[in-house]
Amino acid sequence: QGQLVESGGGLVQPGGSLRLSCVASLNPFSILVMGWYRQAPGKQHELVADINSGGGTNYADFAKGRFTISRDNAEGRAYLQMNSLKPEDTAVYYCYAAAVVSGKKDDYWGQGTQVTVSS
Repeated sequence: QGQLVESGGGLVQPGGSLRLSCVASLNPFSILVMGWYRQAPGKQHELVADINSGGGTNYADFAKGRFTISRDNAEGRAYLQMNSLKPEDTAVYYCYAAAVVSGKKDDYWGQGTQVTVSS
């Protein structure tokens, strides 16, 4: 069944940048929304940003002006460009997709990629 695989996490200094990538093993044209969530130790899972098939985007307040989500509809890929990273951005980042498969809408999640912002 559908699988999402993230890449691009790592250790970066405050003020630095990272680009996360996600590829979905789903029919790309079945994907309605792709997005990124994150979870820091001791904190709740929270939305970072998402993007629909028409290119409409939605950002968490903390991401506005620093992060940019993009998507390749034909390839079933999503990206998260993160600039001006702060220590509080340290978290596991999860890729997410909402897709219609066999007439049924389902949510799909990646395994997560660690982002650590530290000097």
